[in-house]
Amino acid sequence: MSYGPPPPGNPGPPPGGGYGPPGGGYGAPGGTPPDNGLTWAIVAVFCCWPLAIPAIINATKVNDLWNRGDQAGAMQAQAQAKKFTKLAFILGSIAYVLSIGFYIVSTVLLVASTPTYY
Repeated sequence: MSYGPPPPGNPGPPPGGGYGPPGGGYGAPGGTPPDNGLTWAIVAVFCCWPLAIPAIINATKVNDLWNRGDQAGAMQAQAQAKKFTKLAFILGSIAYVLSIGFYIVSTVLLVASTPTYY
Protein backbone atom coordinates (compact mmCIF):
# COMPACT_ATOMS: atom_id res chain seq x y z
CA MET A 1 0.00 0.00 0.00
CA SER A 2 1.42 3.33 -1.02
CA TYR A 3 0.34 6.73 0.09
CA GLY A 4 1.69 8.58 -2.89
CA PRO A 5 3.37 11.95 -3.03
CA PRO A 6 2.37 14.68 -0.57
CA PRO A 7 -0.27 17.11 -1.77
CA PRO A 8 0.90 20.40 -3.26
CA GLY A 9 1.46 23.22 -0.78
CA ASN A 10 2.46 20.88 2.07
CA PRO A 11 4.84 22.84 4.34
CA GLY A 12 7.27 19.93 4.94
CA PRO A 13 9.29 19.28 8.09
CA PRO A 14 9.80 22.11 10.59
CA PRO A 15 13.13 23.94 10.53
CA GLY A 16 15.79 23.00 13.07
CA GLY A 17 16.66 25.14 16.05
CA GLY A 18 14.57 25.68 19.12
CA TYR A 19 15.78 26.54 22.55
CA GLY A 20 19.34 25.78 23.52
CA PRO A 21 20.48 24.44 26.90
CA PRO A 22 19.86 26.72 29.86
CA GLY A 23 22.54 29.17 30.92
CA GLY A 24 24.95 28.60 33.83
CA GLY A 25 23.92 27.75 37.36
CA TYR A 26 21.81 24.73 36.52
CA GLY A 27 22.48 21.06 36.86
CA ALA A 28 24.50 18.99 39.26
CA PRO A 29 27.76 20.40 40.56
CA GLY A 30 31.03 18.75 39.75
CA GLY A 31 32.51 16.24 42.14
CA THR A 32 30.97 13.71 44.45
CA PRO A 33 28.40 14.59 47.09
CA PRO A 34 29.45 14.50 50.74
CA ASP A 35 28.91 11.36 52.78
CA ASN A 36 25.30 11.44 53.93
CA GLY A 37 25.75 9.06 56.91
CA LEU A 38 22.48 7.27 56.23
CA THR A 39 23.80 3.89 57.38
CA TRP A 40 24.81 5.20 60.79
CA ALA A 41 21.54 7.11 61.11
CA ILE A 42 19.60 3.88 60.52
CA VAL A 43 21.74 2.01 63.07
CA ALA A 44 21.10 4.83 65.56
CA VAL A 45 17.41 3.85 65.56
CA PHE A 46 18.34 1.03 67.93
CA CYS A 47 19.97 3.43 70.40
CA CYS A 48 17.58 6.37 70.56
CA TRP A 49 14.88 6.43 67.90
CA PRO A 50 13.49 9.93 68.66
CA LEU A 51 16.83 11.43 67.64
CA ALA A 52 17.51 8.94 64.86
CA ILE A 53 14.41 9.94 62.89
CA PRO A 54 15.61 13.53 62.20
CA ALA A 55 19.04 12.08 61.42
CA ILE A 56 17.53 9.80 58.77
CA ILE A 57 15.45 12.64 57.31
CA ASN A 58 18.47 14.94 57.00
CA ALA A 59 20.69 12.15 55.66
CA THR A 60 18.23 11.44 52.85
CA LYS A 61 18.22 15.13 51.87
CA VAL A 62 21.98 15.32 51.26
CA ASN A 63 22.21 13.69 47.81
CA ASP A 64 19.02 15.34 46.56
CA LEU A 65 20.20 18.82 47.52
CA TRP A 66 23.64 18.15 46.03
CA ASN A 67 22.14 16.99 42.73
CA ARG A 68 19.96 20.11 42.59
CA GLY A 69 23.09 22.26 42.89
CA ASP A 70 22.48 23.40 46.48
CA GLN A 71 25.90 22.60 47.89
CA ALA A 72 25.44 24.72 51.01
CA GLY A 73 22.12 23.05 51.76
CA ALA A 74 23.67 19.61 51.28
CA MET A 75 26.50 20.42 53.66
CA GLN A 76 24.04 21.78 56.23
CA ALA A 77 21.86 18.66 55.96
CA GLN A 78 24.96 16.50 56.37
CA ALA A 79 25.97 18.43 59.51
CA GLN A 80 22.48 18.08 60.96
CA ALA A 81 22.40 14.35 60.20
CA LYS A 82 25.77 13.82 61.89
CA LYS A 83 24.71 15.87 64.91
CA PHE A 84 21.49 13.91 65.47
CA THR A 85 23.27 10.59 64.87
CA LYS A 86 25.94 11.38 67.46
CA LEU A 87 23.34 12.51 69.97
CA ALA A 88 21.32 9.33 69.41
CA PHE A 89 24.38 7.13 70.00
CA ILE A 90 25.51 9.07 73.09
CA LEU A 91 22.11 9.29 74.77
CA GLY A 92 21.24 5.71 73.81
CA SER A 93 24.50 4.44 75.31
CA ILE A 94 23.89 6.38 78.51
CA ALA A 95 20.37 4.99 78.73
CA TYR A 96 21.59 1.41 78.22
CA VAL A 97 24.28 1.78 80.90
CA LEU A 98 21.79 3.29 83.35
CA SER A 99 19.23 0.57 82.70
CA ILE A 100 21.80 -2.20 83.23
CA GLY A 101 22.90 -0.49 86.45
CA PHE A 102 19.27 -0.23 87.57
CA TYR A 103 18.69 -3.95 86.96
CA ILE A 104 21.84 -4.89 88.86
CA VAL A 105 20.93 -2.69 91.83
CA SER A 106 17.33 -3.92 91.90
CA THR A 107 18.46 -7.55 91.74
CA VAL A 108 20.90 -7.02 94.61
CA LEU A 109 18.20 -5.33 96.68
CA LEU A 110 15.72 -8.09 95.90
CA VAL A 111 18.17 -10.81 96.92
CA ALA A 112 19.17 -8.92 100.08
CA SER A 113 15.58 -8.32 101.17
CA THR A 114 14.32 -11.89 100.79
CA PRO A 115 14.22 -13.74 104.09
CA THR A 116 16.34 -16.82 104.43
CA TYR A 117 15.04 -19.71 106.50
CA TYR A 118 17.27 -22.38 107.98
